[in-house]
Amino acid sequence: MTGGARSGKSAIAERLTLELGGDPVYIATAEAGDAEMAARIALHRDRRGSNWTTREAPLHLAEALYATDGAGPRLVDCLTLWLSNLMLAGGDWQQASQSLAAAIPSQSAPVVFVTNEVGAGIVPENALARAYRDAAGLLNQSVAAVSQEVYLAVAGIPVKVK
Repeated sequence: MTGGARSGKSAIAERLTLELGGDPVYIATAEAGDAEMAARIALHRDRRGSNWTTREAPLHLAEALYATDGAGPRLVDCLTLWLSNLMLAGGDWQQASQSLAAAIPSQSAPVVFVTNEVGAGIVPENALARAYRDAAGLLNQSVAAVSQEVYLAVAGIPVKVK
C-alpha cells in the first residue's frame, strides 16, 4: 500500500491485513523520537485495538519477517520510516533493501507493506533529502517487483496498481 501523506494508507492496509484472517501481527518501524511521533504511534495503536501482536523492527526488517512468518498475516508500517532509520543510523540501506526483497517471496504467511510515495513533488533542495527521495523510490520499486499485489491510496480509496 503506497500513497502520499495522510492518504489513508495505514487504515486501508490494516483492513486488508484483517481480511486475510488469522491473528494479525503489526511490525512497527517507527520510533517515538519526540512527543509528536509518540502521539502518532499511540493513534495507530489505539485504532488497531488489542487483537494485534506488535513487533518493533526499526532497523532489522527482514529478520522480523523471518521471525514472524507463520504467526498470521503481517502488516509492516512503514517502509519509508524504516529507510530513514537506516540512513540516519549510517546503515547500508541498499544491502538491507536487497535482503528485504529477497525475504518476501519466501514468506509463507502474507505480508502487507505500507510505504510513502515521496518522489511526486518538487526536487528537494538538500543532498540528504534528494538521496532519501531516490532511495525510497528504489526501495518501493524492489518491494513492488516481488509483491503479488500493489495498491495506491488516493483520498482514502485503494486503487489496485498490480
